[in-house]
Amino acid sequence: MADPTVPNGPSVAERPYGTWPSAVTTALVAGKTVGLSAVQTDGDAIFWLETRPSDAGRTVLVRWTAQDGAVDITPAPLDVGTRVHEYGGGAYAASGGRVAFSSRTDGSVWIVEGDGPARAISTLGGLRFADFAFDPAGDRLFCVREDHRAGGEPVSTLVALPLAGGDPVTQEGQILVSGPDFVSSPRPSPDGRHLAWIEWDHPCMPWEATRLRVARLARDADGGCALDDVRTLAGDGDPESVIEPAWADTRVLYAASDRSGWWNLLRFTLPDGAAAPVAPMEAEIGLPHWVFGQSSYRLLPDGSILAIAIEHGEGRTIRIGSGGASDAMAVHSISLGHPAQCPAPLADGSLSWIDTPPDGPPAVVRGRDGAPPDILRVATTLPLTAGDIARAETIRFPLPDGPGGAQQGHAFFYPPTNSRFRGPADEKPPLIVMAHGGPTGRASEAFSFKVQWWTSRGFAVVDVNYGGSTGFGRAYRRRLEGKWGEIDVADCIAACRHLIETGRVDPHRIAIRGSSAGGLTVLLALARSSLFAAGASLYGVTDLRALAQETHKFESRYLDSLVGPYPAAEAVYLARSPLTQATGIRAPVLFLHGLDDAVVPPGQAHTMAQALANNGVPHAHYEFPGEGHGFRREETIRRALDLELDFYGQIFGFTVPDVGERVVMRS
Repeated sequence: MADPTVPNGPSVAERPYGTWPSAVTTALVAGKTVGLSAVQTDGDAIFWLETRPSDAGRTVLVRWTAQDGAVDITPAPLDVGTRVHEYGGGAYAASGGRVAFSSRTDGSVWIVEGDGPARAISTLGGLRFADFAFDPAGDRLFCVREDHRAGGEPVSTLVALPLAGGDPVTQEGQILVSGPDFVSSPRPSPDGRHLAWIEWDHPCMPWEATRLRVARLARDADGGCALDDVRTLAGDGDPESVIEPAWADTRVLYAASDRSGWWNLLRFTLPDGAAAPVAPMEAEIGLPHWVFGQSSYRLLPDGSILAIAIEHGEGRTIRIGSGGASDAMAVHSISLGHPAQCPAPLADGSLSWIDTPPDGPPAVVRGRDGAPPDILRVATTLPLTAGDIARAETIRFPLPDGPGGAQQGHAFFYPPTNSRFRGPADEKPPLIVMAHGGPTGRASEAFSFKVQWWTSRGFAVVDVNYGGSTGFGRAYRRRLEGKWGEIDVADCIAACRHLIETGRVDPHRIAIRGSSAGGLTVLLALARSSLFAAGASLYGVTDLRALAQETHKFESRYLDSLVGPYPAAEAVYLARSPLTQATGIRAPVLFLHGLDDAVVPPGQAHTMAQALANNGVPHAHYEFPGEGHGFRREETIRRALDLELDFYGQIFGFTVPDVGERVVMRS
């Protein structure tokens, strides 16, 4: 039987894998593609953020209405974003015709009212703000504040920031919650009488253990407020990750908790705060709290709940119940395309979301259940046919020993796909193995240029959801506890062996690439296995001891669970650091790193590259001024793509057509 993924016909040319000319160019990926994120609604208005590589990576807040269409409401040079926890998120909020947002450049906070101009309400240096929520009973803004003024480790608090009055240069907000190492998700009740929030402490990460807190908001005659009758609703007993609080009304609060082994919804009813599970399922309604402002579910006006449930790593949209007080509300699957996060309701009952289909670019859309949505903004226009786009194939593969009760590994496989070319009949395609970041992250089946860039040129790609990944329950996530640098590497190797044994890839032409935490997986895989012919580390971790001492506050104790407490477990840190395993690496390595990276400092790549040089291992090391942890600028994205493509071409022994820059290898 013919392989349906291999194109045929008179217009299809035979050409070696990896050398196919592709319409997925650097100009398309870097210059013509905008990043779309953070959809919110306010009445009949839709808001979202656009990150524009062609504008030096600036992020713009856009508002859409039926009357005016899409309009930028943050003019240059304003760059919407926040660096709280370095990863940011929750950079704006829209409510009642007002929008509050943070400037990434200096941490200042701004307000836009109606069609008026943006005005600053806080410009005090050394402060960063995120996760905004308007007070329904006052003229203030609840938010997370991260204070860097004293140097050393920043202090996180929840504050109330007045919207008017005072000097915006010196306005720092009234502290409401202090003491915990981290706070997030300040959510006032609809009547403004209560405030809910999430907090947690070192050494826990928010997907390991948090507390859901609620308090009464007491207000004074001068417009100030304070909290009293502070209570913990969840998280005081056995460790649980409770996230994303949301009020249904003045007495009922929802949140997602993984106390059952899966992030599922709980309903808390005041005044006693009793918790009741809502639609228990072996699926995740929730994501690891890497960034602020995530929305895995929405409470709808009719009392039902819209949610994204992730099962076996794949998301589906569900609707839970139709109101009422029943603890076991019915669950219905609904047809809303492929939302990246839970759709947001508009005043007319329609919904808006960022659609992330498997065969097309992301788009901001508006629609209803079962009907084709209206596209309001698309990330880019694709010069591709359906036959040019590789679609994810879910694969399961046996694990070496199935630790933690997991007997199968999970990955998405993408075959080489180009409507104009096919590979020689006697040749198998080279394979690019992708190790996602986090490591508590998740590979998604959504369309991605980081995949199509390779598949359209004749590479196969496998994107591995190794142990520790999200979307498979708490037990699978905990497989990585104390085992980072072992389980992730073993799972990536197991995925490769499965593809080799099933005859889908060339066993002699396998490269592995990863960014951030995935970079550590890449380098240790190269050190421990001869399976890989090359590796690319994008702002990857190389020295765990240095990371424990140098990284930012949010992740400074992350390694306690992934590796062990430092310095007590120093021997394990040494054994798991690519830097101390450099003598085991013989395959060529490409390093790409931003010089402004505060999460994984650029010295990590520099030291590792020097270690390879001392061992005579071919490598290339490129640094990018003005880039942090991840690349945002058009010129950087273009150059990084070209360099990595040429790197694999040199390793696999073919000439890459139309590459903008050749990699200079050193040894």
